[in-house]
Amino acid sequence: MIRTLTYGNHTIELGRRTLVMGILNITPDSFSDGGSYHTIEDAVKRAFEMVEQGADIIDIGGESTRPDAAEVSEQEELMRVIPVIKALTEAGLSVPISIDTYKAEVADQAMQAGASIINDVWGFKREPRIAQVAAHYRCPVILMHNRTDMDYQDYLSDVLSDLSSSVAIAREAGVEDKQIILDPGFGFVKTYEHNIWLMNHLREIVDLGYPVLLGTSRKRMIYHTLNLPKNELIEGTAATVVLGIAQGCDIVRVHDVKEIKRTVTMTDAIIRNQFTF
Repeated sequence: MIRTLTYGNHTIELGRRTLVMGILNITPDSFSDGGSYHTIEDAVKRAFEMVEQGADIIDIGGESTRPDAAEVSEQEELMRVIPVIKALTEAGLSVPISIDTYKAEVADQAMQAGASIINDVWGFKREPRIAQVAAHYRCPVILMHNRTDMDYQDYLSDVLSDLSSSVAIAREAGVEDKQIILDPGFGFVKTYEHNIWLMNHLREIVDLGYPVLLGTSRKRMIYHTLNLPKNELIEGTAATVVLGIAQGCDIVRVHDVKEIKRTVTMTDAIIRNQFTF
């Protein structure tokens, strides 16, 4: 299915090929790349490098979401991400910028600075006002599965229900259905077994009727399976990307853009091209 998301006067087309979202963490403590891009110059250089390698979207985050990470104040998060977004906008970045935040004020100022997509790891449930910000800017939104506990009664049904409630919050605030993307939330309030099992049931999330973003890059389920250093998890990430595309995912969020772009291109050639003889 071909779908079109709009941001300002621009569009993002989903369905013809899998889009690659490059991760740009402006944090000192993210699991795999914390502290790598702590200056504006380093962050801008990395963003342009990822675009050259094939990134279709740059996702900028100012607060680590790794387990046990300390929460970052709104002011600190703004100080981290806004200068980078402004610098990229002024430098003429050719792809849309996504702001990875659950804070309404950060999302608002990021959109003013030049971001085009809101990516909320709490699915609009931590600060519901962020849904109103998204509706105001009429921008695409990514709603990730998350919750405060692991008290699942029926795991898959609960995940689907949690995602559906995020969609309801977005729609009630005025976000258009066509602007909504779902993220299964790998690594968030899920055991290793939960994550591996969910990898085999992504089709059920796709069947909710919204584009699905897969965020498995360098996640702990890969680290624990391969028992390798965090910078040697490309092949494991690639395996999850292939399986995700085969089940209908439209966007993959990754650290290793060059290698995963190649993986995506080959997988799309097999999955998305239907030849007739």
